[in-house]
Amino acid sequence: MKKNVVYIGIAVLIGLCIGYFIFGNHLEKTSIHEHEQAIDNSDQAWTCSMHPQVIQSEPGDCPICGMDLIPVDVASDGLSVDEFRMTENAIALANIQTSTVGGTDFDTKALKLSGKIKENEKANTVQVTHFAGRIEKLFVNSIGEKVSNGQIIAIIYSPELVAAQQELLTAVALKKTQPALYEAVRNKLKLRKLSEAQINKIESSGEIKETFPVHAHVSGIVSETMVEEGNHIEKGQILLKVTDLRTVWASFDAYEHQISLLKIGQKIKIKTNAYPNQIFDGDISFIDPVLNASTRTVTVRAVLKNYDGLFKPGMFVEGTVTDINGTSKDAIVIPKSAVLWTGKRSIVYVKTASDQSVFEMREVTLGNTEGETYLIQEGLQNGEEIVTNGTFTVDAAAQLQGKKSMMNQALNHDSKTIAEKMIESGVSINFQKELMTILPSYFLLKDALVADDAGTTISLSKKLLTELKSMNIETLKTNEQAKVTKSIKMVEAISQQKNIVDQRRFFVTLNENLIALIKNIENLPNVLYIQECPMADQNRGAIWLSKEVEIRNPYFGSEMLTCGSIVDTLTVK
Repeated sequence: MKKNVVYIGIAVLIGLCIGYFIFGNHLEKTSIHEHEQAIDNSDQAWTCSMHPQVIQSEPGDCPICGMDLIPVDVASDGLSVDEFRMTENAIALANIQTSTVGGTDFDTKALKLSGKIKENEKANTVQVTHFAGRIEKLFVNSIGEKVSNGQIIAIIYSPELVAAQQELLTAVALKKTQPALYEAVRNKLKLRKLSEAQINKIESSGEIKETFPVHAHVSGIVSETMVEEGNHIEKGQILLKVTDLRTVWASFDAYEHQISLLKIGQKIKIKTNAYPNQIFDGDISFIDPVLNASTRTVTVRAVLKNYDGLFKPGMFVEGTVTDINGTSKDAIVIPKSAVLWTGKRSIVYVKTASDQSVFEMREVTLGNTEGETYLIQEGLQNGEEIVTNGTFTVDAAAQLQGKKSMMNQALNHDSKTIAEKMIESGVSINFQKELMTILPSYFLLKDALVADDAGTTISLSKKLLTELKSMNIETLKTNEQAKVTKSIKMVEAISQQKNIVDQRRFFVTLNENLIALIKNIENLPNVLYIQECPMADQNRGAIWLSKEVEIRNPYFGSEMLTCGSIVDTLTVK
């Protein structure tokens, strides 16, 4: 019996020892792990998968959409502040590709410019009358009519010429005794543009004519009529303005960074939309010495022969300048797919470790463009590896990890401030249907500004104004009401401006308020694009909404039709 008790005691002691070694060691490891995790969590950041700009130091709900926050991968693994890592699986799924930049032959021997055909101002002339009178008959009285040198354009009754003819007939009788007086009277008629034959006919017939024809002394196309039949005119008064379209100007806009590549006398090949299969040769004859401060461009001109009348003033043309003396070796050239352009900043993503999927955002300065490539002036070095495909995916990864990205130039951990800004642009569900109804009128208004049509802009803005005023904004949030009210004021201001420059100035603020509402519509019927011109609004940049990917700039119209870029895409949800 005693032996059994001893055996039981020994078994209990052995069991306790075994339990300590098994469970005691595990508890100790668990405690250490929890302690390490607590230390790690002190530096943990949390973000929202739908709104990566929200960064908080502790878990919780997204202040914008209410979703649970997820942890941000803060494991640095020796990475710098701006570097971030992507998994190989994510890179494969997004088809992210990289390329090494380096010395490349960049064809700087060709530079493309856009512009339009204009009248040759040096060939503009006026047709005047050289004596006073009344227009009895006007043979040329509409814009666009053709006028030839020597053609009769008007018949004029002139008391002044009646008196001058009487003087001539009197002087004829005194021709032998006072030859000087006779010559002076004849010269008086010659100065009034009467021909030698007309003067001789008056002298020989002895009859005084009451009306005289006015002959054109220029050839061209009538660009403006200054008088009408029956008008009384003075000596030297302009009857017609005439443009000689046998030569025209191909006028182009060259940006500031392109000026150094252009010289007078350079060859330029010109294409038009009207004759897409023809190329016309010209030489640069003029480069404006003054830079346009609002567009940051200079005017470049070439004179074109137009004997066949192919070129019409107002035609859009594209010019390719050849024989440019630029650097063609060791130029850093990257594909356009590598660049994310926010309008004010151009960025690329650099792969900082050749053997690892580690990236970093880099701002670059773009130079000339050729085809699907950009010339890089600053920001990259030869030998660096950049993302050339899947750039938007890499940018999204940077945002999710709280790194510098296209949308966030500098890190900002003030999530409340960011959330407040996002909520400000929110649109209530009940209001979205009303917003959808004004989009057609908005796009028509935008297209009128693109077309430089101030008159149509006024009428379309009045239509949009009526639609905006009919909206029910009483149930909206205060910030939504403020945006609608501001939009109404801007459209009303546009409708009151006759100058298209002033109309475009109010269009800037209209877009800032209207797009802030429209961008959160949940059930868009089509994809919409938010586009931006960095030179609009006195180089502060301005946005607009478009249904097409193609850039058609409403802030400059034909002056800089394609200036701008897509900064955001509103997709069908």
